[in-house]
Amino acid sequence: MKKILIAYRLKPEGLKELEGRYEVTLPTDKAHFSREEVLEMIPAYEVLVPNFSFYTDREIMERGVKLELISNYGVGYNNIDVACANEKGIVVTNIPNTTREPTAEFAFGLLLAAGRRIGYYDRKLRSPEGVSWGVYAEAGLPVYGKRLGIIGMGRIGQSLARRALASGMEIVYHNRNRLDETIEKFYQARWLTLEELLGSSDYISLNAPSTPETYHMIGERELCMMKSTAVFINTARGNMVDEQALAAALRDKRIWAAGLDVFEEEPHILPELLTLDNVVLAPHAATKTMEDRIRMSEEMVQNIIGFYEGRYPISRVN
Repeated sequence: MKKILIAYRLKPEGLKELEGRYEVTLPTDKAHFSREEVLEMIPAYEVLVPNFSFYTDREIMERGVKLELISNYGVGYNNIDVACANEKGIVVTNIPNTTREPTAEFAFGLLLAAGRRIGYYDRKLRSPEGVSWGVYAEAGLPVYGKRLGIIGMGRIGQSLARRALASGMEIVYHNRNRLDETIEKFYQARWLTLEELLGSSDYISLNAPSTPETYHMIGERELCMMKSTAVFINTARGNMVDEQALAAALRDKRIWAAGLDVFEEEPHILPELLTLDNVVLAPHAATKTMEDRIRMSEEMVQNIIGFYEGRYPISRVN
């Protein structure tokens, strides 16, 4: 019987298909195993299940002498040394399907919250100084009729486009490779260079994958290209944005606002971001509903069963 080590405590509802067919170990009295605990246990396991905040590096793979599969609990896999996995013949999978809609939903929520200043109004109404009720004072920005620039028009980007289109927004996008014309027509979307997108969009959402090439792809140069009224949204990965440069642009009002669900050094957040009123912050919560987290477990489980039994297609990343 293959042995599976799950680094984080997951609800049993999403793991039912493993019962009686695999030997599963996961924490029951705490949120997650420590790195030291995983290093101690991993030699006995064929499968490791990490999530986005557990970095699976060479040391873990070298200790995992039986490792055959790393079934990531997340769509992004920058938490895994994929090059090392390739070298050692370990298959890496992710879960792109169940994360698609909740992430797009949350990105659009951040867009609305940042543009219409929902978080700001809520904080101020609860504070002693309050907020102005004046007709024009502390006004937000409209969404209807505005241009949304999507950087990374993959599954999540397309789901975000569908929501934005229904809200009366114009869609432009940037990918390394342009989408098929039929997809562009479906979303009424137009491909632009990154520079054109940054300079012309009212709202900009980062939805590209994290790779060595996309590290700090949004930095001071890119922020300076944006409109002073631009709203920047990131639900991709924190290391794709230079947080120091972003905080400075928000502080100096070089861009209007931001909505962030991911950060460079999670769970640490750059202290200056916490002091700014023009940024909405969330704790990597785009998929954080009970239903979605259970569906994510089920997709992760299907990757394991698909790998060993062939009953499901697997989402292989290497």
